[in-house]
Amino acid sequence: MQAKAREVYVPPVLQDLRAGTAELHIALEKRLPFFSDSLDIPAFKRLMAAYYGFYEPLESLLQINGCVPADFDLGPRRKTPTLRADLQALGCTAEALEQLPMCAQLPVIDSSAAGLGVLYVLEGATLGGQILRREIATRLGLDASNGAAFLDIYGAATGRRWRDFIEYLGNRPMCAEERAAVVTAAQTTFSCFERWLERREVLA
Repeated sequence: MQAKAREVYVPPVLQDLRAGTAELHIALEKRLPFFSDSLDIPAFKRLMAAYYGFYEPLESLLQINGCVPADFDLGPRRKTPTLRADLQALGCTAEALEQLPMCAQLPVIDSSAAGLGVLYVLEGATLGGQILRREIATRLGLDASNGAAFLDIYGAATGRRWRDFIEYLGNRPMCAEERAAVVTAAQTTFSCFERWLERREVLA
């Protein structure tokens, strides 16, 4: 008799997030130029500058508005310092960094649930970075030491950090309304990010 496969429990909020963001995630992924034949180092630098212009105000908003749960340590998960260091490695001066355009149309973060929805997108992006890291190293000769650390921001801890975040999310008691707020914030984060990259003319 064939052994029955062990069913893995997936928390309702994660089920909702996967269902609610799958199409937006795929649509954005198709437009990102990491695998484009036209991507060279100047184009990569423009792309990372656009990422910085979204992550910097968004992470600042998460930090100052008190909508990240008190027991969640955002500090070690901030991506902005690494993006800044990458841009400097790619030749961007401190003065030029201060002049970079910043996204003003950010997701509404008005609750802990919304904060977690935004973090779901930002943390999930670190998983895809592992594939992109290899592509950019092969194509452009860039790695964590000379301008592409963002693509491998957690290094060997990437999988563990994602699992820790998902476990945190799944263990947090949420009513249906809060789960809906998590999903809405995640969806809006994808949409705002795609519109921003479009305005910065860095999408394929």
